[in-house]
Amino acid sequence: MSITLLSSPLQGFTDFRFRNAFHKYFGGIDTYYAPYIRLDGKLVIKNSYQRDLQLEHNNTLELIPQVMTNDAEEFLFVVKYVQELGYNELNWNLGCPYPMVTKKGMGSGLICNPEKIDHILKRVHNETDVIVSMKMRMGYENPEEILNVFPILDAYPIKNIAIHARIGKQLYKGGVNLKAFQRCTENTKHKLYYNGDITSVAKCSEMQNLFPSIDHFMIGRGLIADPFLPNMIKKNTTEYPKDRWKIFQEFHDTIYQQYDAALSGPTPIKMKMLGFWEYFSMSFSNPQKTLKKIKKAANPKVYQEAVQEIFNNEIT
Repeated sequence: MSITLLSSPLQGFTDFRFRNAFHKYFGGIDTYYAPYIRLDGKLVIKNSYQRDLQLEHNNTLELIPQVMTNDAEEFLFVVKYVQELGYNELNWNLGCPYPMVTKKGMGSGLICNPEKIDHILKRVHNETDVIVSMKMRMGYENPEEILNVFPILDAYPIKNIAIHARIGKQLYKGGVNLKAFQRCTENTKHKLYYNGDITSVAKCSEMQNLFPSIDHFMIGRGLIADPFLPNMIKKNTTEYPKDRWKIFQEFHDTIYQQYDAALSGPTPIKMKMLGFWEYFSMSFSNPQKTLKKIKKAANPKVYQEAVQEIFNNEIT
């Protein structure tokens, strides 16, 4: 069975610069999801969100915008905005696990409130023609929470529900709960996508075997840690390209130059790239040593020298 691979949105990482470079150098992803739009009570779309969704920044790949809200008016406002840009689908984030979000009853903190979910979906489906898809965890406190939401969701023409097989309280700690995910597949009529800990070709094959009804898999952190992974899954191979490190370096240099031009000063670019290297380093033969080198790079010149040395070490 052929499978579809999706890039899970990661706030602070998978913006248009990253997506375009990833698509150019690695491929393997069929559809990308934009990091969520969050309004915080003001009906204003921030400039960073506007830049990220502009069509000219996303003309080589398929992109689906995402919203995170627990308010129907905000949802409707974002629907209008993305439709004016030319998008016909909006993904609703009920997955974010971070306390600063969940304490406000958003992200995975909203899953325990089926009535509010119902109210928002009713208004969106009655007042707009947007296609709604969902990104969810199985709950915040426990994995049964989602089971109480499925009867509500089944009343609406939801395109699909991508489920990260953890609860919000876990953040990214501990393993995925595959038994609870199996229960999800048995308790909804909607098409489900699997998300969570796809970090290798073998892991994706394992999930395909465990859940034969699932043919869409979402990759988040695993895609940043090993950008070759989606293409290798598609080709069902564990062989890296011969010029693996050259491609990886070109990709790194592309996003570095673009972020450097967009951010002001040496500290923001250092923090930005350090975030990426916390994942990138996992692909290198000595992850701790690699990350330490990046952390010690006090200025852009030293950083670039460290990066060159890191790649040279892998090539030789």
